Amino acid sequence: MYIMEIITTTQARAGIKEIINRVKYKGDIVAIGRRNSIDALLIQFPSSYNKKVNDITNVNTFSRSFDFLEKEPDIYTVDDLKKKYA
Repeated sequence: MYIMEIITTTQARAGIKEIINRVKYKGDIVAIGRRNSIDALLIQFPSSYNKKVNDITNVNTFSRSFDFLEKEPDIYTVDDLKKKYA
C-alpha cells in the first residue's frame, strides 16, 4: 500500500536528494505544496517506455501510480466496458 507524504517546498529544497532516492528506489509518492495545497507530485518514472504514445500515457500505463487500484473491487465487467466504449 502506498501512502502519499505531503511536504512543504522548504522541506523539498532541503532534502531533494533523499526524496528523489525514496521515490526512485522505494516507490514512495511525495506531494510538494505550500499554504495547505499540493502543487506537485513526485512519482517513480516508468521502467518501460513506449515512444509511440505521449508521456502522460506512458506514466499512466507503465508507472506504479495506479497500483493502489489493485485492491479495489471491479465494478464493471468487460462486457459493460465493451457496450459503453467499443
